[in-house]
Amino acid sequence: MRMDFHLHPLGDQAVIIELGDDITIKNHEKVKVILGKLETLSVDWLLEYVPAFTTVAVYYDPIKIGINNGKLPYDFVCDYLISILKNVKEEESVPSKVVEIPVCYGGEIGPDLPFVAEHNQLSENEVIDIHTKGEYLVYMIGFAPGFPYLGGMSEKIAAPRKDTPRLKIPEGSVGIAGKQTGVYPIETPGGWQLIGRTPLKLFRPNEEHPSLLKAGDRIKFNSISFEYYQHLKEDMQ
Repeated sequence: MRMDFHLHPLGDQAVIIELGDDITIKNHEKVKVILGKLETLSVDWLLEYVPAFTTVAVYYDPIKIGINNGKLPYDFVCDYLISILKNVKEEESVPSKVVEIPVCYGGEIGPDLPFVAEHNQLSENEVIDIHTKGEYLVYMIGFAPGFPYLGGMSEKIAAPRKDTPRLKIPEGSVGIAGKQTGVYPIETPGGWQLIGRTPLKLFRPNEEHPSLLKAGDRIKFNSISFEYYQHLKEDMQ
């Protein structure tokens, strides 16, 4: 079945490709298909494209486009996108990459694990077991550089945000907020309940691809000891 989409302006240098209204796996798969098509393009006016839960923003350089065949840049880009997307089918699939993230849970680097356990009437080990058994879908990257918005966490370990956010959350902290879990890629303020920390660097500004993760990836969390966490962290410095 042909994929339905709608185009809308985003300022004077971007087009939004809208693929649905709800945050669902089906709409996410549509986003992945669109990204696969955009990755094949090699046009000099295309600056970047940014996926979100149900949309893809396509940024362009209006100066390089100019007045093309009597069309303004926005109209030219819309016609171009329609021409390459009009025959895209919903059934087209894009394989996902699975990224394993080692996490040391609890203790000084997971200070809110006891709260999450008590809130859900579980033991700390049960929270860890549930958190590591899940496979999490990266819907998009945002909020902070390299921060993954994940779906797939069990409601059995859901917990409210902290009443008063911390002013500093260390890089690599793994947290829970409501029905979501995530990893802080840089030191930043935040109100999530911290249950552990990973030594992996999710944001690497000096590399060609700064974000370790991208939309469409799947994450598996693996529990590691504090000693092994320290060993990995030293190796990655």
